[in-house]
Amino acid sequence: MINPNYYCVIMAGGIGARFWPMSNSTTPKQFLDILGEGRTLIQKTFDRFTRVCPKENIYVVTSKNYRDITKAQLPDLADEQIILEPYRRNTAPCIAYANHKIKTKNPNATVVVAPSDHVILKEDVFIDVIEKGMASVSENDWLLTIGIRPSFPNTGYGYIQYDEDRVYAQNNSIYAVKTFTEKPELEMAKSFVESGEFLWNAGIFMWSLPTIQDAYMQHIPEVEMLFQQGDGLYNTPEETEFVDKIYQVCKNISVDYAVMEKAQNVKVYAAEFGWSDLGTWGSLYELRKKDDNRNVITGNHVKTYDTNKCIINVPKNKVVVVQGLEDYIVVENNDVLLICPKSEEQQIRQFVTDVQVDFGNKYV
Repeated sequence: MINPNYYCVIMAGGIGARFWPMSNSTTPKQFLDILGEGRTLIQKTFDRFTRVCPKENIYVVTSKNYRDITKAQLPDLADEQIILEPYRRNTAPCIAYANHKIKTKNPNATVVVAPSDHVILKEDVFIDVIEKGMASVSENDWLLTIGIRPSFPNTGYGYIQYDEDRVYAQNNSIYAVKTFTEKPELEMAKSFVESGEFLWNAGIFMWSLPTIQDAYMQHIPEVEMLFQQGDGLYNTPEETEFVDKIYQVCKNISVDYAVMEKAQNVKVYAAEFGWSDLGTWGSLYELRKKDDNRNVITGNHVKTYDTNKCIINVPKNKVVVVQGLEDYIVVENNDVLLICPKSEEQQIRQFVTDVQVDFGNKYV
């Protein structure tokens, strides 16, 4: 039975620049059916959490610019469940805003916070992890994050070092956290994986509302006190004007840096459920089905010759011929064509910046 005290916050404000040109400022990757399964990433995330929380307890935090597309893709959400940020200020303000919205409904809520654009291949295992995690944080003053047991030394993820000797009786997969590390260089990532002490940071959090608000007051009071000024205004006609005002002066900071790396009551749930943050074309390539030449192809009229291990994503009715490429990304969308070695895909953010400067916003 779904617990009426459980709430979910889906963070959907990013623009997914590393998936350009499919993902752009008008339609970021969370609103795309990037896996070709008939549901967009945000729809699949919403579907997943309806197995844990009542639909009316699920909130989406996104940019004002994405209000209409969010409503169109998630018609089950009431207007008050779509939390609109006037400016991008990273995850700490985003979560603070959601906390105060939820507090008006249920000051003792248990909350899970998750990105809108991740892939979960083993959904039943994921749901079991979330349910056990939510039960744990409802009984303990913990800030719980999920760590994924690494399968290779990925340099695109942050890492969490956990203490094997401090495992909690309530659930033998929950450990004390030693350290957080931002995206490491390859050699460091290799040493992390070889040590067996590190997990990938999935960016999924669980906590009780009182526990996270206490942590905000202790570690980032300047943000918490800003949002406290709006108590009594949330879910009223005055909310928008108030939020527009405080976001102009609100600090731009992640919840990882502001709270999780500083708090003493942080725990990590070590899990494996077929997770990917789907951050790059390369990560999508790893997930998608390949043809006999190890190519991943989206498009109805694509011909390849002497082409191997490429990801090709083009409009379904465009005839595209590719010859002599190996380990390349070939993507066309909205008058933009990208051809780039997979090994150089970290440069895509710079490509987006350069195109914006030279050719204007319409292409990004």
